[in-house]
Amino acid sequence: MAAGKRVGLIGVGLMGYGIGKNIVTKGHSLKVLAHKNREPVEKLLKLGATEGKSPREIAAESDVVILCVTGSPQVEEVVYREDGLLAGVHQGLIVADCSTAEPSSTLKVAADIQKKGGRFADTPLTRTPVEAEAGKLGLMTGGDDATLKELRPILDCFAEAIIHAGGIGAGHKLKLINNFIALGTATVVAEAITAATKAGVDLQALFDIVMAGGAKSVMFERLMKVPLADDDTALKFAVGTARKDLRYYTNMTEQISATSFVAEVVHQSFILAENAGYSQRFVPRMVDFMAGLNGVENRKK
Repeated sequence: MAAGKRVGLIGVGLMGYGIGKNIVTKGHSLKVLAHKNREPVEKLLKLGATEGKSPREIAAESDVVILCVTGSPQVEEVVYREDGLLAGVHQGLIVADCSTAEPSSTLKVAADIQKKGGRFADTPLTRTPVEAEAGKLGLMTGGDDATLKELRPILDCFAEAIIHAGGIGAGHKLKLINNFIALGTATVVAEAITAATKAGVDLQALFDIVMAGGAKSVMFERLMKVPLADDDTALKFAVGTARKDLRYYTNMTEQISATSFVAEVVHQSFILAENAGYSQRFVPRMVDFMAGLNGVENRKK
Protein backbone atom coordinates (compact mmCIF):
# COMPACT_ATOMS: atom_id res chain seq x y z
CA MET A 1 0.00 0.00 0.00
CA ALA A 2 1.59 3.21 -1.10
CA ALA A 3 1.54 6.43 0.87
CA GLY A 4 -1.40 8.70 0.29
CA LYS A 5 -4.18 6.20 0.99
CA ARG A 6 -7.49 7.31 2.48
CA VAL A 7 -7.65 6.31 6.12
CA GLY A 8 -10.68 6.49 8.39
CA LEU A 9 -10.38 6.51 12.17
CA ILE A 10 -13.23 5.73 14.56
CA GLY A 11 -12.33 6.25 18.21
CA VAL A 12 -10.28 9.38 18.83
CA GLY A 13 -9.54 8.88 22.50
CA LEU A 14 -6.26 8.71 24.43
CA MET A 15 -4.75 6.17 22.04
CA GLY A 16 -6.69 7.12 18.93
CA TYR A 17 -5.44 10.70 18.94
CA GLY A 18 -1.79 9.61 18.75
CA ILE A 19 -2.61 7.08 16.03
CA GLY A 20 -4.43 9.71 13.99
CA LYS A 21 -1.74 12.32 14.45
CA ASN A 22 0.92 10.01 13.04
CA ILE A 23 -1.22 8.91 10.10
CA VAL A 24 -2.18 12.43 9.02
CA THR A 25 1.37 13.79 9.38
CA LYS A 26 2.99 10.92 7.47
CA GLY A 27 1.47 11.26 4.04
CA HIS A 28 -2.05 9.84 4.36
CA SER A 29 -5.41 11.55 4.29
CA LEU A 30 -7.44 11.03 7.46
CA LYS A 31 -11.16 11.22 8.13
CA VAL A 32 -12.28 10.88 11.76
CA LEU A 33 -15.62 10.30 13.42
CA ALA A 34 -16.70 12.87 15.97
CA HIS A 35 -15.97 11.86 19.55
CA LYS A 36 -17.69 12.93 22.76
CA ASN A 37 -14.45 14.67 23.67
CA ARG A 38 -14.00 17.30 20.98
CA GLU A 39 -10.47 18.36 21.94
CA PRO A 40 -8.52 15.54 20.19
CA VAL A 41 -10.81 15.77 17.17
CA GLU A 42 -10.18 19.50 16.84
CA LYS A 43 -6.42 18.94 17.13
CA LEU A 44 -6.52 16.42 14.28
CA LEU A 45 -8.63 18.74 12.14
CA LYS A 46 -5.99 21.44 12.57
CA LEU A 47 -3.37 18.96 11.31
CA GLY A 48 -5.34 18.38 8.14
CA ALA A 49 -7.85 15.64 8.99
CA THR A 50 -11.50 15.91 7.99
CA GLU A 51 -14.54 14.85 9.96
CA GLY A 52 -17.13 12.28 8.97
CA LYS A 53 -20.75 12.17 10.10
CA SER A 54 -21.20 8.40 10.49
CA PRO A 55 -19.30 5.10 10.41
CA ARG A 56 -20.99 4.38 7.06
CA GLU A 57 -19.52 7.57 5.57
CA ILE A 58 -16.08 6.81 7.03
CA ALA A 59 -16.10 3.33 5.49
CA ALA A 60 -17.47 4.41 2.12
CA GLU A 61 -14.80 7.09 1.68
CA SER A 62 -11.76 5.17 2.99
CA ASP A 63 -9.34 2.52 1.80
CA VAL A 64 -8.56 1.56 5.39
CA VAL A 65 -10.68 2.07 8.51
CA ILE A 66 -9.06 1.83 11.95
CA LEU A 67 -11.27 1.13 14.95
CA CYS A 68 -9.97 2.20 18.35
CA VAL A 69 -12.90 1.96 20.75
CA THR A 70 -13.30 0.49 24.23
CA GLY A 71 -14.36 -3.08 23.55
CA SER A 72 -16.61 -5.52 21.68
CA PRO A 73 -19.97 -3.83 22.49
CA GLN A 74 -18.64 -0.57 21.07
CA VAL A 75 -17.12 -2.29 18.02
CA GLU A 76 -20.41 -4.04 17.26
CA GLU A 77 -22.40 -0.83 17.74
CA VAL A 78 -20.13 0.98 15.26
CA VAL A 79 -20.38 -1.87 12.75
CA TYR A 80 -24.04 -2.86 12.97
CA ARG A 81 -26.01 0.30 13.71
CA GLU A 82 -28.30 1.68 10.99
CA ASP A 83 -25.65 4.07 9.65
CA GLY A 84 -22.85 1.77 10.70
CA LEU A 85 -19.59 0.74 9.15
CA LEU A 86 -21.03 -2.41 7.56
CA ALA A 87 -23.38 -0.30 5.45
CA GLY A 88 -20.38 1.48 3.92
CA VAL A 89 -18.12 -1.53 3.30
CA HIS A 90 -16.96 -1.73 -0.31
CA GLN A 91 -14.81 -4.16 -2.28
CA GLY A 92 -11.24 -4.20 -0.98
CA LEU A 93 -11.79 -2.05 2.13
CA ILE A 94 -9.55 -3.09 5.03
CA VAL A 95 -10.93 -2.75 8.56
CA ALA A 96 -8.24 -2.87 11.25
CA ASP A 97 -9.52 -3.23 14.81
CA CYS A 98 -7.12 -1.76 17.38
CA SER A 99 -9.65 -2.21 20.20
CA THR A 100 -9.28 -4.84 22.89
CA ALA A 101 -12.10 -7.18 21.89
CA GLU A 102 -13.45 -10.65 22.54
CA PRO A 103 -12.13 -13.06 19.90
CA SER A 104 -15.57 -14.62 19.35
CA SER A 105 -16.99 -11.19 18.50
CA THR A 106 -13.98 -10.45 16.28
CA LEU A 107 -14.63 -13.55 14.17
CA LYS A 108 -18.31 -12.62 13.74
CA VAL A 109 -17.56 -9.02 12.74
CA ALA A 110 -14.79 -10.11 10.37
CA ALA A 111 -17.05 -12.64 8.63
CA ASP A 112 -19.77 -10.05 8.06
CA ILE A 113 -17.30 -7.53 6.65
CA GLN A 114 -15.84 -10.18 4.34
CA LYS A 115 -19.31 -11.09 3.05
CA LYS A 116 -19.57 -7.56 1.69
CA GLY A 117 -16.19 -7.69 -0.04
CA GLY A 118 -14.13 -6.09 2.70
CA ARG A 119 -11.11 -7.44 4.52
CA PHE A 120 -10.35 -7.53 8.25
CA ALA A 121 -7.37 -7.61 10.59
CA ASP A 122 -7.28 -7.44 14.36
CA THR A 123 -4.50 -5.09 15.44
CA PRO A 124 -4.77 -4.51 19.23
CA LEU A 125 -2.31 -2.19 20.91
CA THR A 126 0.16 -2.28 23.73
CA ARG A 127 1.98 0.58 25.50
CA THR A 128 0.53 3.99 26.40
CA PRO A 129 -0.79 7.24 24.88
CA VAL A 130 2.75 8.64 25.13
CA GLU A 131 4.03 5.99 22.72
CA ALA A 132 0.92 6.40 20.55
CA GLU A 133 1.75 10.05 19.95
CA ALA A 134 5.43 9.22 19.45
CA GLY A 135 4.56 6.55 16.87
CA LYS A 136 6.09 3.81 19.01
CA LEU A 137 3.20 1.53 19.91
CA GLY A 138 3.38 -2.24 19.93
CA LEU A 139 0.83 -4.14 17.85
CA MET A 140 -0.36 -7.73 17.81
CA THR A 141 -1.90 -8.62 14.46
CA GLY A 142 -4.29 -11.30 13.30
CA GLY A 143 -5.19 -11.81 9.66
CA ASP A 144 -3.99 -13.19 6.36
CA ASP A 145 -0.51 -12.35 5.10
CA ALA A 146 -1.66 -10.45 2.02
CA THR A 147 -3.97 -8.13 3.94
CA LEU A 148 -1.38 -7.43 6.61
CA LYS A 149 1.30 -6.76 4.01
CA GLU A 150 -0.96 -4.19 2.37
CA LEU A 151 -1.85 -2.69 5.72
CA ARG A 152 1.71 -2.56 7.04
CA PRO A 153 2.67 0.95 5.80
CA ILE A 154 -0.30 2.40 7.72
CA LEU A 155 0.56 0.48 10.88
CA ASP A 156 4.19 1.57 10.59
CA CYS A 157 3.04 5.17 10.98
CA PHE A 158 2.21 4.63 14.65
CA ALA A 159 3.90 1.38 15.73
CA GLU A 160 7.52 0.30 16.07
CA ALA A 161 6.90 -3.31 17.15
CA ILE A 162 4.44 -5.39 15.12
CA ILE A 163 3.97 -9.06 15.99
CA HIS A 164 1.96 -11.33 13.69
CA ALA A 165 0.03 -13.73 15.93
CA GLY A 166 -1.78 -15.77 13.27
CA GLY A 167 -5.17 -15.69 11.55
CA ILE A 168 -8.10 -13.41 12.30
CA GLY A 169 -8.76 -13.34 16.06
CA ALA A 170 -5.23 -14.37 17.02
CA GLY A 171 -4.18 -10.79 17.69
CA HIS A 172 -7.02 -10.29 20.14
CA LYS A 173 -6.29 -13.59 21.87
CA LEU A 174 -2.66 -12.59 22.31
CA LYS A 175 -3.71 -9.16 23.58
CA LEU A 176 -5.92 -10.67 26.30
CA ILE A 177 -3.15 -12.98 27.45
CA ASN A 178 -0.65 -10.13 27.49
CA ASN A 179 -3.05 -7.95 29.50
CA PHE A 180 -3.69 -10.72 32.00
CA ILE A 181 0.04 -11.04 32.64
CA ALA A 182 0.41 -7.27 33.05
CA LEU A 183 -2.67 -6.76 35.24
CA GLY A 184 -1.94 -9.89 37.27
CA THR A 185 1.51 -8.48 37.97
CA ALA A 186 -0.03 -5.13 38.92
CA THR A 187 -2.30 -6.85 41.44
CA VAL A 188 0.58 -8.79 42.99
CA VAL A 189 2.69 -5.63 43.20
CA ALA A 190 -0.11 -3.60 44.83
CA GLU A 191 -0.62 -6.32 47.43
CA ALA A 192 3.11 -6.60 48.08
CA ILE A 193 3.50 -2.84 48.56
CA THR A 194 0.63 -2.94 51.07
CA ALA A 195 2.26 -5.80 52.98
CA ALA A 196 5.58 -3.96 53.00
CA THR A 197 3.93 -0.83 54.32
CA LYS A 198 2.07 -2.69 57.06
CA ALA A 199 5.24 -4.58 58.01
CA GLY A 200 7.21 -1.35 58.32
CA VAL A 201 9.54 -2.06 55.39
CA ASP A 202 11.17 1.01 53.86
CA LEU A 203 9.57 1.41 50.42
CA GLN A 204 12.69 2.83 48.81
CA ALA A 205 14.57 -0.24 50.03
CA LEU A 206 11.84 -2.43 48.52
CA PHE A 207 12.20 -0.62 45.21
CA ASP A 208 15.98 -0.90 45.19
CA ILE A 209 16.14 -4.62 45.93
CA VAL A 210 13.38 -5.61 43.51
CA MET A 211 14.90 -3.55 40.69
CA ALA A 212 18.22 -5.29 41.31
CA GLY A 213 16.84 -8.84 41.14
CA GLY A 214 14.62 -11.33 39.39
CA ALA A 215 11.33 -9.72 40.47
CA LYS A 216 12.13 -6.58 38.48
CA SER A 217 9.41 -5.64 35.99
CA VAL A 218 8.07 -2.64 34.11
CA MET A 219 4.78 -2.95 36.01
CA PHE A 220 6.55 -2.94 39.38
CA GLU A 221 8.44 0.20 38.42
CA ARG A 222 5.25 1.91 37.26
CA LEU A 223 3.25 1.09 40.39
CA MET A 224 6.05 2.01 42.79
CA LYS A 225 5.86 5.57 41.50
CA VAL A 226 2.60 5.94 43.45
CA PRO A 227 3.97 5.37 46.97
CA LEU A 228 7.34 6.94 46.20
CA ALA A 229 6.19 10.03 44.27
CA ASP A 230 2.35 10.02 44.21
CA ASP A 231 2.61 9.66 40.41
CA ASP A 232 0.23 7.45 38.44
CA THR A 233 0.99 8.77 34.96
CA ALA A 234 3.34 5.94 33.96
CA LEU A 235 0.28 3.85 33.04
CA LYS A 236 -2.71 5.86 31.83
CA PHE A 237 -5.06 2.89 31.74
CA ALA A 238 -8.33 3.02 33.66
CA VAL A 239 -9.21 0.43 36.31
CA GLY A 240 -12.66 -0.01 34.74
CA THR A 241 -11.16 -0.78 31.34
CA ALA A 242 -8.72 -3.20 32.94
CA ARG A 243 -11.60 -4.97 34.65
CA LYS A 244 -13.31 -5.33 31.26
CA ASP A 245 -10.18 -6.79 29.66
CA LEU A 246 -9.83 -9.32 32.47
CA ARG A 247 -13.41 -10.47 31.98
CA TYR A 248 -12.72 -10.93 28.26
CA TYR A 249 -9.74 -13.08 29.21
CA THR A 250 -11.74 -15.28 31.61
CA ASN A 251 -14.53 -15.58 29.03
CA MET A 252 -11.92 -16.82 26.57
CA THR A 253 -10.45 -19.34 29.01
CA GLU A 254 -13.94 -20.64 29.78
CA GLN A 255 -14.65 -21.12 26.07
CA ILE A 256 -11.47 -23.16 25.62
CA SER A 257 -11.81 -25.02 28.97
CA ALA A 258 -8.55 -23.63 30.36
CA THR A 259 -8.18 -23.13 34.11
CA SER A 260 -7.96 -19.51 35.22
CA PHE A 261 -7.89 -19.53 39.03
CA VAL A 262 -5.47 -16.63 39.29
CA ALA A 263 -7.26 -14.61 36.64
CA GLU A 264 -10.54 -14.85 38.56
CA VAL A 265 -8.85 -13.48 41.69
CA VAL A 266 -7.25 -10.66 39.72
CA HIS A 267 -10.56 -9.87 38.04
CA GLN A 268 -12.40 -9.77 41.37
CA SER A 269 -9.72 -7.44 42.76
CA PHE A 270 -10.45 -4.98 39.98
CA ILE A 271 -14.21 -5.33 40.51
CA LEU A 272 -13.69 -4.45 44.18
CA ALA A 273 -11.64 -1.41 43.20
CA GLU A 274 -14.26 -0.33 40.68
CA ASN A 275 -17.02 -0.63 43.29
CA ALA A 276 -14.88 1.47 45.64
CA GLY A 277 -14.89 4.35 43.17
CA TYR A 278 -11.67 3.64 41.26
CA SER A 279 -13.23 2.92 37.84
CA GLN A 280 -11.80 6.03 36.16
CA ARG A 281 -8.54 6.03 38.14
CA PHE A 282 -5.39 4.73 36.47
CA VAL A 283 -4.26 1.16 37.25
CA PRO A 284 -1.28 2.28 39.42
CA ARG A 285 -3.89 3.53 41.91
CA MET A 286 -4.56 -0.11 42.77
CA VAL A 287 -1.75 0.57 45.23
CA ASP A 288 -3.97 3.10 47.03
CA PHE A 289 -6.98 0.81 46.84
CA MET A 290 -5.11 -2.08 48.45
CA ALA A 291 -3.72 0.22 51.12
CA GLY A 292 -7.22 1.46 51.93
CA LEU A 293 -8.50 -2.11 52.29
CA ASN A 294 -5.79 -2.69 54.88
CA GLY A 295 -6.09 0.63 56.69
CA VAL A 296 -2.58 1.86 55.90
CA GLU A 297 -1.03 4.94 54.28
CA ASN A 298 1.46 3.83 51.64
CA ARG A 299 3.28 7.09 50.97
CA LYS A 300 7.03 7.11 51.56
CA LYS A 301 7.78 9.05 54.75
